[in-house]
Amino acid sequence: MSAVRSLRKLGRAALVGTASRGGMPHALEHVVQAHRRHHQDADLDALRRAYLLAESSHRGQMRKSGDPYITHPLAVTLILAQLGAGGTTLTASLLHDTVEDTDVTLEQVRSEFGEEVAYLVDGVTKLEKVDYGAAAEPETFRKMLVATGNDVRVMSIKLADRLHNMRTLGVMRPEKQVRIATVTRDVLIPLAERLGVQALKTELEDLVFAILHPEEHVRTRELVRDHRAAADPLEEIAEQVRGILREAKVTAEVLIRPRHLLSVHRSRLKRGELGPCDFGRLLILVGEEADCYAVLGELHTCFTPLISEFKDFIAVPKFNLYQSLHTAFADPQGRVAEVLMRTHHMHKVAEAGVVALGNPHRAEPAAEPAADGERSDPTQPGWLSRLLEWQSHAPDPDTFWAALRDDLAQDREITVFCGEPGSAAGTAALHLPGGATCLDAAFARYGEEAHRCIGARVDGRLTTLATVLRDGDVLQLLMAAEGGSGPSPEWLDHARTPAARISIRRRLELESPAGQAGAAKADGAEPEPVAGTSEAQRDSLHDAPPSAASAGSGAVAEELPGHTVRLARCCTPVAPDAVTGFLVRGGNVTAHRDSCATVRRMRDAGRAQVAVGWRGGRAACRVTLQAEAFGRQQLLADLTETIAVQGAAVLYAAVEPPCEQRVRHTYTLRLADSRELPALMRAMRAVPGVYDVARVTKPVH
Repeated sequence: MSAVRSLRKLGRAALVGTASRGGMPHALEHVVQAHRRHHQDADLDALRRAYLLAESSHRGQMRKSGDPYITHPLAVTLILAQLGAGGTTLTASLLHDTVEDTDVTLEQVRSEFGEEVAYLVDGVTKLEKVDYGAAAEPETFRKMLVATGNDVRVMSIKLADRLHNMRTLGVMRPEKQVRIATVTRDVLIPLAERLGVQALKTELEDLVFAILHPEEHVRTRELVRDHRAAADPLEEIAEQVRGILREAKVTAEVLIRPRHLLSVHRSRLKRGELGPCDFGRLLILVGEEADCYAVLGELHTCFTPLISEFKDFIAVPKFNLYQSLHTAFADPQGRVAEVLMRTHHMHKVAEAGVVALGNPHRAEPAAEPAADGERSDPTQPGWLSRLLEWQSHAPDPDTFWAALRDDLAQDREITVFCGEPGSAAGTAALHLPGGATCLDAAFARYGEEAHRCIGARVDGRLTTLATVLRDGDVLQLLMAAEGGSGPSPEWLDHARTPAARISIRRRLELESPAGQAGAAKADGAEPEPVAGTSEAQRDSLHDAPPSAASAGSGAVAEELPGHTVRLARCCTPVAPDAVTGFLVRGGNVTAHRDSCATVRRMRDAGRAQVAVGWRGGRAACRVTLQAEAFGRQQLLADLTETIAVQGAAVLYAAVEPPCEQRVRHTYTLRLADSRELPALMRAMRAVPGVYDVARVTKPVH
């Protein structure tokens, strides 16, 4: 039944009022018929009572089209019933405008229909308060995501509500049509895609296409009309396929699935002039998953397959739960047909997505997180959890809105398999937008801990964090020790996902001088001075170490046992280096390597020396190493992996431009035990191409 005829019948039924046949109002007949096709034994009493309450509370209200207002919740409910939504969702759909637009209260809904229906009505009511003005959009859609994250049925009702409103948008002023269509295109259609509700998505796309690109829409509609006026060659090809499958004793239903208008338009832009087989695809429905592959084998045997068009979304479903086999073949006449193969259940999910996947509040044990990072409850998709996670950290509405639009604009997702280095256990499937990098994968896998990532292997080969991933890549992320490494501003050039970009930007702001000063004030402490003119202030600037390098340095002032010994950053001494100490501001002692230029300068200035020694046992240290090597690809990745394997944390890294095919890498590292330094330097020297690794003494200015 077409959308227009459905609306007309609903309108006539609404005018009849509450007259009933067999106890069921006439206006609900189409809804009940659609509901029964999916739920034969459903109890209809709540649906009947919900309609009676909605009709009586909306009585006298009219839509701008001139139709009784009750036609709107009826139409929204019919859309959801046709998709296979459950009775609770349909009941809430009938009531979704009552709390907002009538005297019915949420407490009344809760009392008469239960907590679950009241929760859904409340969620949709909050979304109904949306002002689609530019200033209101960011915070509105933040609330929308939160509501959706708690129960995707809220968004299902909202999408059906938007579809009906788009169908009747012609009564609005042109500028308002454009504004609503633009928001629908940018946010609601991508959300429908991610929730897997293709039936809603495709109709919304065509309605938006007509408003935002009217000339192209008319041209495409004429192309489709001309195509339908002639014989469709796909009918002949479909009959050939039916014969092949009958002969192979594969039970299957072979249908022709016409492309919707926007799909035809996109195909024309991609291919130029369209051929007679480009206006639709073959859809083959079978009973079992194995039959999909049996059909694929027959098609590839009897026709010439286009291998580049083959995709297996059964073995690796899309992020929105979509499953099908895709292929294309050429028949003996050279006509190319695209084919989709799926089971009947896969087809239901492909059309209705989460709407058809049951009740997230069913009385079963709470679902445990799945090993691949997605929730085992399909109505709570993992991408939505990640979206909720990064939106909660977005610093302001504008950042959130920009990130949301960028994220939803991704019309392609890839799946990569991320495992722990050296272990086959713990492999996770990460679902990322097309164009995502190793850095994005790190944040998807480890969250805030991704700041420790220093490199990666893709399909066994060392690579940088900036490497763009491809579908099916096998990834290993190399992590520095706890507390090591950290983001650099360049990471923002390599991150594509909002989760990564927001986290990196937030960490960079915290680590900036302004951010550290703010953190110090929040802790009730004054920030350390960062400038000065006296010699003592210069020493303080050079020598001020991180906490791990002072309290746990392992160095002691032999003649001043009560004084704290700090290890100078200019020469980064570690046990058992020969060191000399000097008293600095605050009564502390700063220890320098004997070979450090600062020692000679301070001796010449007449500064009193303090004997410093090393106490035994494990002592953390900070050290700067310089590796000189012959330039080659993957050298940086090999060195950073070696450092990570040795357990050192990278605090700073720099690579000088190559000179005469030689390159110099400088690393400032933190080791949990200074006695591990010789082994680390030997391991770095063993990296192919490296011909020297030495400790660095920074010049003092």
